Amino acid sequence: MAGIKEIRNKIKSVHNTRKITKAMEMVAASKMRKAQEKMRAGRPYATKVRAIAAHLMEANPEYRHPYMVERPEPSAVGIVVVSTDKGLCGGLNTNLLRLVLARIREFGEKNITVQVTAFGAKAVGLLARIKVNLVSQEVQLGDAPNLERLIGALKVQLDDFSNGKIDAVYLATSHFVNTMKQDPCFIRLLPLPSGLPDPFRTKESLVNEGDDDVASAYGWDYLYEPDAKAVIDDLLLRYVEGMVYQAVAENMASEQSARMVAMKAASDNAKKVIGDLELVYNKTRQAAITKEISEIVGGAAAV
Repeated sequence: MAGIKEIRNKIKSVHNTRKITKAMEMVAASKMRKAQEKMRAGRPYATKVRAIAAHLMEANPEYRHPYMVERPEPSAVGIVVVSTDKGLCGGLNTNLLRLVLARIREFGEKNITVQVTAFGAKAVGLLARIKVNLVSQEVQLGDAPNLERLIGALKVQLDDFSNGKIDAVYLATSHFVNTMKQDPCFIRLLPLPSGLPDPFRTKESLVNEGDDDVASAYGWDYLYEPDAKAVIDDLLLRYVEGMVYQAVAENMASEQSARMVAMKAASDNAKKVIGDLELVYNKTRQAAITKEISEIVGGAAAV
């Protein structure tokens, strides 16, 4: 059995650890509210711009942007992975990166080459270790999305798609469902989706809007002012920016929620460990006292 001093040191160490996890839980809870506000503020825009982009695929404009051209047999694709910069957020990054690796494996089985853009140090570290073709990256994103920094790294994928080097661009991020649940999602960013559910749409918006699909049973047509090219070019740029910005905002809200839950679980576990150690400490101390009394009594009886 461990000595009294060793057990006391363990209790002190776990107490210190619990102080750290409790502080991190409170910090994550504070940041979580701000991140959720930013994420919820951007959802209506992302949902609407994705719906308009899907409707545009069903229309017949006189001008078709390269982002609207479906390519039948892709030979190369790009993946944009949004992860966190820091750890201690449960299985958030693990679940997302496991999904990304499964998709990369599926593309490899079809002889489709993959190039990746990574946002967040966790994705950069893993993809560098497995030697994936990492064409661009951005780390240390902070607590709020910065569109200018995101577009800089994303432009590599967009230029390669426009030049025909890749045939599709996919977006992988963590979708915030609620404080206790964050789902990894893998969606096609380019070419424009048609008839696909919006991953950033919530149950509340489905009830309000009465529709869970961006496609419809009838065709779409638009009148463009000043001309189709100017409107569609600007719209598709806003579509890409909106989707990537919302993906990062969703991931940041998911990160803070997952970290708060993980740190709360760690604090509760530390409290339980402290209780078990104190019980062992008391038993050991009582055994030592009993032994000393027995020795004193035995010595007195011998005298």
